[in-house]
Amino acid sequence: MVGMRGAYGENGNSERPPPPPPVGGGGVAGAAAAAHKVSPPPAQSTASKMKARAKETFFPDDPFRSFKGQPLGARWLMAVKYLFPVLEWVPSYSSSLFKSDLVAGLTIASLAIPQGISYAKLANLPPIIGLYSSFVPPMVYAALGSSRDLAVAPVSIASLIMGSMLRQAVSPAAEPLLFLQLAFTSTFFAGLVQASLGILRLGFIIDFLSKATLVGFMAGAAIIVSLQQLKALLGIVHFTTQMGLVPVMASVVHTTKEWSWQTILMGACFLLLLLSARHVSMKWPKLFWISACAPLASVIISTLLVFLFKGQKHGISIIGQLKCGLNRPSWDKLLFDPTYLGLTMKTGLVTGIISLTEGVAVGRTFASLKDYQVDGNKEMMAIGLMNIVGSCTSCYVTTGAFSRSAVNHNAGCKTAMSNVIMALTVMVALLFLMPLFAYTPNVVLGAIIISAVIGLIDIPAVYHIWKMDKMDFLVCVCAFAGVIFLSVQEGLAIAVGISILRVLLQITRPKVMIQGNIKGTDIYRNLHQYKEAQRVPGFLILTVEAPINFANTNYLNERIKRWIEEESSAGNKQIELHFVILDLSVVPAIDTSGIAFLVDIKKQTEKRGLELILVNPTGEVMEKIQRVNDSHDHFKSDCLYLTTGEAVASLSAFSKMTAP
Repeated sequence: MVGMRGAYGENGNSERPPPPPPVGGGGVAGAAAAAHKVSPPPAQSTASKMKARAKETFFPDDPFRSFKGQPLGARWLMAVKYLFPVLEWVPSYSSSLFKSDLVAGLTIASLAIPQGISYAKLANLPPIIGLYSSFVPPMVYAALGSSRDLAVAPVSIASLIMGSMLRQAVSPAAEPLLFLQLAFTSTFFAGLVQASLGILRLGFIIDFLSKATLVGFMAGAAIIVSLQQLKALLGIVHFTTQMGLVPVMASVVHTTKEWSWQTILMGACFLLLLLSARHVSMKWPKLFWISACAPLASVIISTLLVFLFKGQKHGISIIGQLKCGLNRPSWDKLLFDPTYLGLTMKTGLVTGIISLTEGVAVGRTFASLKDYQVDGNKEMMAIGLMNIVGSCTSCYVTTGAFSRSAVNHNAGCKTAMSNVIMALTVMVALLFLMPLFAYTPNVVLGAIIISAVIGLIDIPAVYHIWKMDKMDFLVCVCAFAGVIFLSVQEGLAIAVGISILRVLLQITRPKVMIQGNIKGTDIYRNLHQYKEAQRVPGFLILTVEAPINFANTNYLNERIKRWIEEESSAGNKQIELHFVILDLSVVPAIDTSGIAFLVDIKKQTEKRGLELILVNPTGEVMEKIQRVNDSHDHFKSDCLYLTTGEAVASLSAFSKMTAP
């Protein structure tokens, strides 16, 4: 077939005459009589291309499109509102909105106070730090955040990760001040990472934490968090510092002599109460307030019981005295000593990414329910600056938790003012109510943590992942098993690694399929997917469904060569193979290695007496084909077609005209 082309000229234009309307033609009835020309993309400078690519990478949402055509003063005002979303809703704030936010704020405060104390202990920090972290960060977020429903405070997973990572280097019991300094410094780095991702528009990095990864990770972390509460629920004094399932269960079994029946009885009763309240609120959403108020009610009731019956004298561990007062400055406690700098940076990075992913995901979830937009990059900046400020005001890592945000949403919040109401309520508690928590039993705090994190085990989501994608299910299971049997951070690293490996496999082993014609049409589809599709005699029609680049050219070369050999072998051919059609319609990009691959395939087909045809190369692919043609003229216009139907019709007619 290579020799046939020379009979119609070498001028690089249309080297074959327009074919007559096809008759029969191997199922190509209805194809156009004349093929359409494949047009190159409009010429662009390198600078323009780089600008367009950078815009799509870092500004896909075009956040400043509303600035166009506005006077300078209006632009400045819009810029200030962009940085401080609070200015968008405060001018139109009304008493009716305040009533809704007041109810929501008081409701989530009743949940935030006991959870703040509980999560601080989970992070091996003084309980008061948990309340500090429920006061300043919500105020900062109310000014900078774009979500109306996100309820900001400490969360269980970030608390667990911070506590476990820092405890590997410093004992919170032996060196409490140093441990506290490391926690504040880690929070500073977490905020720095979060804010940087938002400012530099790098939010796509957190997309590497797929849903399957997060479902498995959260479930595993929830179990580890719950197992850690066995110390409080059983009244154990000497408990393991390790996080894995095996060490924790071994510690429980080996310390049976320390178990306290009074503690176990109280813990079981309040855990049953909390789980029952959660079940009621899930079954009847209008009764959300029962689940929201249950933790604070449990704290009040258990504190009264311990105080009245002197429970601390019967083996029930209590919090102890908490000092009244608001957040103390802590910028002087940030520790950048080289000895611990690597540890605090690593802890900040891990806790920052996890809490950021949770906060952004929760914000977007509730925004979709109320049909408004949440700017992901703006949220990253808000959460990051919130944690930077928090690290200087005696707070540790905070974000928006799903449980509190769900309560906030169900309570009817209208704006971020609900966070302000919650913060002011916590402020009142810090100023006047701290002595009342002195007799609060640790066992009830453990029960509150278990009841909160049990919702992170999403079995229906796991089942859905299993049904939809077995590879995603494997990622989910690996994340879960890694957290359970190794550690929280190692389990997360394994899951992310498997997810990235899957992406790399998709890049290096792209799908290449043989297409056939659906009889009576000029439509060509995958032979394995469409049983009615039939092969066209004399043609091998292939489609590549991925970018062609250095990572997959060797695979594509070997795979296509094997197909050509199979089609050309004597045992398989009914009609001699003449054309190899490569459909590039869904190839969005190609690099230098990809162009070299196309040239190599063309040379190989010519050696076999075949002709390579390229169908519908996209803009970037066509542009690079033109460039290679400028120097070597590998792909003339008679090798390029707009559709597979036109290519088959034209080449079939051409074969008949030149047949002896």
